[in-house]
Amino acid sequence: MIMLVCATLLLPQAIRAENIPKGSPPVITASFAVDKGFYGYIWKIYIEAEDPDGDMSKITAVVHQPGYGHYPTDWIMIKSPFRKQMKGYLQWNTYSSRASYLREWTNITLKVSIFDKAGNESIEVVFPFEFVSVARRESKPPAPFNGEGLPRLGYIHIELFDPNERETSPPMEP
Repeated sequence: MIMLVCATLLLPQAIRAENIPKGSPPVITASFAVDKGFYGYIWKIYIEAEDPDGDMSKITAVVHQPGYGHYPTDWIMIKSPFRKQMKGYLQWNTYSSRASYLREWTNITLKVSIFDKAGNESIEVVFPFEFVSVARRESKPPAPFNGEGLPRLGYIHIELFDPNERETSPPMEP
C-alpha cells in the first residue's frame, strides 16, 4: 500500500523531469534575407548559428500568408559538419505548382528556428517578404554573410497557394 502511494506521488514528477530538454538551446547569432522579390524568385535566407552542446539537428521553416493562413512546417535536417556551428543559407524557389501566379504585393512571413537533438529550440527569427514585379537587383548580403563560398544549408519545400485563385478542375460526374 505504501509503495502504491509513493509511486502515485512520484510518477508525475518523474514524467515531468523526463520531458524537460537537457543542455543548451541553439542560438541564431545573425540572419539576413531580402524583403522583396518577384514570383519565382530564388530567395536566400542567411543564417549563422551555434550550439554549445554541438547537437543542432533540424531547422524549421514556417510560413504565414494573409488570406490563407499557416502552411505546414518544413523541416530541414542539419548535416554533421554544421551541428556545432553553421553559417550559410537556406534556398527557397518561390515558384509554386499550386499557384500560377501570386499577385503584386502579396505578403508572406517566414519564421525560422533551430532545434537540437535534446528538443531545445532557438529563438525564432522572422523574415517578411513581399512579391513585387520589379525588385531591386540583389547585391551582396551584409557581414557576416558577404564572404565567398557560403554553403547552402538546405532547401525550403513549401508550395505557396493563391487564395484568390479558384480550382479549375472539371466538375465530377454524378
